[in-house]
Amino acid sequence: MTAEDSAAAQAWQAMRSLVLDSNDKREAVSAALGMSFIRAKALRHLAPGPMSMSELAKSLATDASYTSIVVEDLAARGLVGRSVHPADRRVKIVTITATGLDAAQQAERIIGAPPPAFRALAEERLATLLGLLDELLSIEARSSGDSLETA
Repeated sequence: MTAEDSAAAQAWQAMRSLVLDSNDKREAVSAALGMSFIRAKALRHLAPGPMSMSELAKSLATDASYTSIVVEDLAARGLVGRSVHPADRRVKIVTITATGLDAAQQAERIIGAPPPAFRALAEERLATLLGLLDELLSIEARSSGDSLETA
């Protein structure tokens, strides 16, 4: 491993530790909403607009049968509705309800709250961090686009 690779691995490990180990918000979301995190995640994915069951399964990285269980539970709670696609009756469309949208927004507020360590940083340090993260996201987007073009 080169020194550059080692520094990249150390930076990645530090980010993973900060986000996943020290500030994992999944338990807080589950407790606040009274549901598993995957159900809250489904609501958050549906908040922008309706999705087919297969689109939702892909966005959640779950298989179709598990996605059906999640959607059935959310529908029983009145958080989503299901309908048949007008052009293809085999396709089921999932739409978030007003109550489901409230829950999705509550989950987003919990997840989006910055951890105390971020509040402890000076503004200029936060600006530097944001610049670095924006740069990483841009590189990631370009490399994802490149891999899609070659696929």
